[in-house]
Amino acid sequence: MGRERESPKQPQQVSYTVEQLVALNPYNPDILPDLENYVSSQRYSLEANLCLLRLYQFEPERMSTQIVARILVKALMAMPAPDFSLCLFLIPERVQMEEQFKTLIVLSHYLETGRFRQFWDEAAKSRHIVEAVPGFEQAIQAYAIHVLSLTYQKIPRPVLAEAINIEGLSLDKFLEHQVANSGWTLEKGHARDQLIVLPQNEFNHPELKKSAADSVPLEHITRIFPILG
Repeated sequence: MGRERESPKQPQQVSYTVEQLVALNPYNPDILPDLENYVSSQRYSLEANLCLLRLYQFEPERMSTQIVARILVKALMAMPAPDFSLCLFLIPERVQMEEQFKTLIVLSHYLETGRFRQFWDEAAKSRHIVEAVPGFEQAIQAYAIHVLSLTYQKIPRPVLAEAINIEGLSLDKFLEHQVANSGWTLEKGHARDQLIVLPQNEFNHPELKKSAADSVPLEHITRIFPILG
């Protein structure tokens, strides 16, 4: 019997990360499924999300409004970065007119203007939208504290409770952690009369001559929220 013919070797499959796909071929509609899977994961990349929204513009019949909504929710979680506005610019007006997107636009406006009570009230009515992304509440709480730290030297307890939507024993636990780990101090007082003294920075103490690079980074604040889970 003659020798069996060897089957030709198949070319090795090359695996690319989403970041590499976006960098190498951002206008190739074949990468749409990879980008959508990325949005559905716990990871976040503004570049990947903007790339997906641009591809949806070229392939409108393939647009998933569920994915688009998830992109905007994640963009809200990235505040104070301007990700929400950048993403919204690439979403067709007809899509923005859908109820879930009108809700997200309202939520964005409340956050940008520091109207946290209105934000939490509106978010409570739309849990099916915002809770689709794990960690949403903690990310917004971190942003609220970031805003307060730029404004206040001392925060009245009710102002803090309203901004981060935490009250009672949960707020007591939160404050204990902050005092122990983040340099907060509590002035004497009970319940609504209590004042929380925040660490000094160049915004709440303008006399401090620090460079912008020395300001309080948002990521330092985000580390405190897992204790509330």
